[in-house]
Amino acid sequence: MIDSLEAVLIKNGILTAFLFVGVLVWFSYWFSNKFTRGHLHGSAIAITLGLVIAYFSGLITDGSKGIADFPLFAGVAVLGGAMFRDFAIVATAYGADIDEIKHAGLAGVVSIILGVVLSFVVGAVVAVGFGYTDAVSISTIGAGAATYIVGPVTGTALGASSEVIALSVAAGLVKSVLVMVGTPFVASSIGLNNPQSAMVYGGLMGTTSGVAGGLAATDPKLVPYGAMTATFYTGVGCLLAPSVLFLIVRVLFPD
Repeated sequence: MIDSLEAVLIKNGILTAFLFVGVLVWFSYWFSNKFTRGHLHGSAIAITLGLVIAYFSGLITDGSKGIADFPLFAGVAVLGGAMFRDFAIVATAYGADIDEIKHAGLAGVVSIILGVVLSFVVGAVVAVGFGYTDAVSISTIGAGAATYIVGPVTGTALGASSEVIALSVAAGLVKSVLVMVGTPFVASSIGLNNPQSAMVYGGLMGTTSGVAGGLAATDPKLVPYGAMTATFYTGVGCLLAPSVLFLIVRVLFPD
């Protein structure tokens, strides 16, 4: 019985991967609501668990694809590959209405561009501080400091190594968790109590899951406004990081 079930799951690898990720996400959101009252967003928990599972799977199998090195979960490599990643990004972009960002005014637009550039610069400085000297690695890690989506997109476009792309994801995850946890504590001191300030905050921070989780813990009514500019932030980051910002880094750090 067990052998037959295992054979079916292996044969239908992509469906097994969807099932595995679905259960992981369900557990993460359950854990978030049950033990953190939503202060730590379910998406951040899911991403953290995914990284932990990938790490220990690599130790067990001595492989390079995380849990996908187990035949039963081979479909996770496809589900987590570039095709589905890019599909998710495009789907997110189609869900955004360009007219909506006009409601944020000039401050919202400026906050998005400023947020992307500042995050990129901070990430790039950290990368240089840890000994990276090539423009591709510096740009990829800098993009990861923007969000854990912009990092892999930039790294793939520039041909960065898998290790550097993983670091960019880790940088974005750390930022997401910090924004998520820290937002309720700084909200009152920065005037984060109205839709306009929420849109500017979302544009500056950029990490959609972090902003959504942080605003949900602050005032759930602010979530749509912050998430709106944070979503555009991801698109702008994917546009600027592997092009304009990379070219600037390459001038400063020629190969």
